[in-house]
Amino acid sequence: MTTASASKSSQTPEVGVAAALTHGCGDRGASKFRTVFDEFRLDGRVGIVTGANGGIGLESALALAELGAKIWVLDVVESPSTEFEACAVYAKALYRESASRRGEDPAKERLVYRPVDVTDQNALQKICQEIVASEGRLDICIAAAGILPAEKSCIDVTSEEFQKVMSVNSTGVFNTATKAAAEMSALGIPGSIILIASMSGSITNREHAWIAYNTSKSAVLQMGRSMACELGSRGIRVNTLSPGHIRTAMTARYLDENPELESKWSSMNPLGRIGRPHELRGVISWLASDASTFCTGSDIIVSGGHHSW
Repeated sequence: MTTASASKSSQTPEVGVAAALTHGCGDRGASKFRTVFDEFRLDGRVGIVTGANGGIGLESALALAELGAKIWVLDVVESPSTEFEACAVYAKALYRESASRRGEDPAKERLVYRPVDVTDQNALQKICQEIVASEGRLDICIAAAGILPAEKSCIDVTSEEFQKVMSVNSTGVFNTATKAAAEMSALGIPGSIILIASMSGSITNREHAWIAYNTSKSAVLQMGRSMACELGSRGIRVNTLSPGHIRTAMTARYLDENPELESKWSSMNPLGRIGRPHELRGVISWLASDASTFCTGSDIIVSGGHHSW
């Protein structure tokens, strides 16, 4: 082993085959190796998730907290939901067990709620600055806030109705991502930004009149690619996640009011069913962690194979 290699291995834990080779050479200190499980860990990291009072946002926030991160949950309502409160207690209980083993303060909160309107750029800047002032860092940003309007023919949609959807689903994502990126860049943190798009951004939902929603999600896809190209030199990764048909509070009203949609939507993918919010946790965890350090500018589609037909 060269001096340079020895210096590098003493500073950065080896991963994968390199770890196995180092181990085989007799250098077997546990701190010198990093397993795939370690790559997913987020201990000491801080993140924000918008639209996280429920649905995909809350599932994402809880997943990251389970991996060791402290997550600031942002949503437009003043008071958090009972689901959030339960998740906050659960995340704290999980952390308490591991913190005691590591000699850390087991009383620390893992999920913190703050009301914020993502269409208000100044409010988002203020909350990001508050987080950095409190935590000293910002590593992860998930922009999940979004709305789904009632169906209406494109020729009947008013510009005001169209703009309302765009202001939350596109401008809100832009506000969230750019204000988080500004803090990451100022701190020199190689952060991960995840924009929640939709399969509706790259295909049109058959027999559904959602022109504003579809357009807003297409904008998020291009936003992610553009930001990835601009921020890559700063070590900040930006990716989009496009879920397919997922039963959330936002889609449940359509399914409850139109029971036939359950079987219709289920028949539109090879798995023959509608997805559940927790089935996005794995992808979210991968994108937010060091397990995906060479992934940026990508759109990860989780649609049960909807795009395959």
